Amino acid sequence: MDYQTITLSESDEIAVLTLNRPDVMNALNTQMRAEILHGVKEAQKSARVLVITGAGRAFCAGQDLGDRATVGNLDLERTLRDEYQPMLAAIFDCNIPTIAAVNGAAAGAGANLALASDVVIATESAVFLQAFARIGLIPDAGGTYWLPRQIGFAKAMGAALFAEPVSARQAADWGMIWEAVPDDGFSAHWQARAAKLASGPTTAYAHIKTALRQSYQNDLATQLSLEAKLQGECGLTRDFKEGVLAFMEKRPARFEGR
Repeated sequence: MDYQTITLSESDEIAVLTLNRPDVMNALNTQMRAEILHGVKEAQKSARVLVITGAGRAFCAGQDLGDRATVGNLDLERTLRDEYQPMLAAIFDCNIPTIAAVNGAAAGAGANLALASDVVIATESAVFLQAFARIGLIPDAGGTYWLPRQIGFAKAMGAALFAEPVSARQAADWGMIWEAVPDDGFSAHWQARAAKLASGPTTAYAHIKTALRQSYQNDLATQLSLEAKLQGECGLTRDFKEGVLAFMEKRPARFEGR
């Protein structure tokens, strides 16, 4: 695909998908959602980690509402079902670790796009805003799914009803994101985080994602059985053998990944 609204690059098995409409704070339109979906699927073919970030001063301002005529003709149910759902599912179900490197404001669907990733790293100047109630809507793009699980019911309700900005530092304290780091050195920091994951045991990472997510719906016995199954599969990998040897030999492990 000839991308017009994103860029996709890969180096050292790290794929970087950059939302690239800085003139509108990387607001999401139909073309961008299709390109993100395609880019995520392409990235996991060869990379061992995927980073999603934004160009310019914002991460993503959410849905591109455009002009008044566009708003009047916007079929939100169809847009969410046919465009957002496949894009978000591709990120959530990605078979490699995903990092949202939130370089600035993440609002509305843009905030929830970030939360669909496995790990969110934000610059301290970034804010997260569930802006939906400001225009008479409910949180969408997975917002009603991510928020209660990540920050608890009370904070999720307050964030949705009051629609007030949550600073990156506050988001980290709440458990909404993994960490907030100083603006200076932000790129170097997330690149180092991505490099660590890219050099890790990718089968184990995929199984970690599966086990943690299914724990929300499993009882203890079911979860213990799932752990046994997934751990058995990890134990058959060359990376497990390498990890044990490296531990015994007191050296860094050299994981092959998939």
